[in-house]
Amino acid sequence: MKRRVVVTGIGTINPIGNDAPTSWKNAKNGVNGIALITRYDASQDDVKVAGEIKGFDFEEYFGKKNLKRMDRFVQLGLIASNEAITDSGIDFTAYDEDRVGVYYASGIGGLETISEQKEKAMERGYGRMSPYFIPSTIINIAAGNIAIEHKIKGPVLSTVTACASSTNSIGEAFHAIRDGYLDVCVTGGSEATVIPFAVWGFSVMQALNKGDDPNYASIPFDVNRSGFVLGEGAATLILEDLESAKKRNAKIYAEVIGYGATCDATHITSPDPEGDGARRCMLLALADGNLKPEDVDYINAHGTSTPLNDKTETLAIKRAFGDHAYKLSVSSSKSMTGHMLGATGGVEAIFSLLSVKEDFITPTINVKELDPLCDLNYTLHQGVKKTVNVAISNSLGFGGHNATIAFQKYKGD
Repeated sequence: MKRRVVVTGIGTINPIGNDAPTSWKNAKNGVNGIALITRYDASQDDVKVAGEIKGFDFEEYFGKKNLKRMDRFVQLGLIASNEAITDSGIDFTAYDEDRVGVYYASGIGGLETISEQKEKAMERGYGRMSPYFIPSTIINIAAGNIAIEHKIKGPVLSTVTACASSTNSIGEAFHAIRDGYLDVCVTGGSEATVIPFAVWGFSVMQALNKGDDPNYASIPFDVNRSGFVLGEGAATLILEDLESAKKRNAKIYAEVIGYGATCDATHITSPDPEGDGARRCMLLALADGNLKPEDVDYINAHGTSTPLNDKTETLAIKRAFGDHAYKLSVSSSKSMTGHMLGATGGVEAIFSLLSVKEDFITPTINVKELDPLCDLNYTLHQGVKKTVNVAISNSLGFGGHNATIAFQKYKGD
């Protein structure tokens, strides 16, 4: 018998907030987290804007010694996870230690440390590299640090599917609990790549916006969109078996109801032009949750602000939902946060489940003129109150990876 799975804790740090409540408030109000890059001097570079973390004192949070031992993506993952665990009020020692897990993702991992240590080795010799180089950069190390800090001894896994990474992690955690392998899972993802090495890497492949106006840079579905804006952040959800949550009288944000994963298998970076992989992915998530297309009220779109993604995702939604595609609400959180790569699905999952909990659709900001091929209701400029019983969140990654997670309003037994 399949078990019901609920979200009992959330945490995030991202370009529009250093915790979940602030992030949600700013998402509802359409706050733009895109700004000129401050982490390094980009004034003479082609790419000048990004979605950076703002006003967070990392040294105060971790201490100077610990900061040197972990890459920024690990730091972000710990910040988000500590918040989510505290928010859930969960005591992991009350569970069978083999049935509590961490499924935590990153698309790239410790690229900042890799870049720094490579430069140091070239300048001063390989023997002067940090002994923490490898254990601060490997992608699984965020999950490992979360497990170590909270003494979680069950399966600790890291999904790597580019921009779909954290959505896949959440979906796999959902299935592990639903199908009886786990009782609780800390899940989500983190990414920290607002550094020259990464920005230039995406820039030379013509993936990034190269304008200097933060208010017209991340513009999903706009006819003048020219590339995504790189962001950084992390998000963590505590997923739990419903009976376990009820037994400890936990607050419940929403129910996780369905999950789908597919691959386009057409190109390493470009989506299937017919949107077939994304279409199948959404329909698989609905089937997994015994949902019909007309049950869905809101889609948090991948919505990257790239010429190919937005029109292809729009086509996929229309092919999956038929006439209902024009009745449901759609929006792109990336218009506010930028694209946080392996963390973006986690942040957008939090916004999606809060849309379900609070009956509110967050906006797509900064759009001036819609692409004629993008003709759905993208909730432009301002958020709206609307009954949201079911929301889905899409994440579509390089390599053709597609992942969709579905949330449903928790209404008790």
